[in-house]
Amino acid sequence: MKIENPFESGHIKNYLLAYVSVVVIMILFFIASTLFHDVQLIEKKEFEEKMISKQDVKNNQEASKEDSNASSWKSKLKLMDKSY
Repeated sequence: MKIENPFESGHIKNYLLAYVSVVVIMILFFIASTLFHDVQLIEKKEFEEKMISKQDVKNNQEASKEDSNASSWKSKLKLMDKSY
């Protein structure tokens, strides 16, 4: 059995047609995806900036210590005093 040269037998047209059709389909999918892709504008989120005084920080720390002392007898697990 002899293998025919595709350039001489005319089969090269089929290979080129298949290649061109794949490229055209890829281009059409790219164009369709860019046309029908809706870009949503996202609003920038801004957070309130307020100054926290040292007194507020101390009050929050004292309140959290009181809460942790009150609930520590209920817990079966003991947390470490210092985190590593």
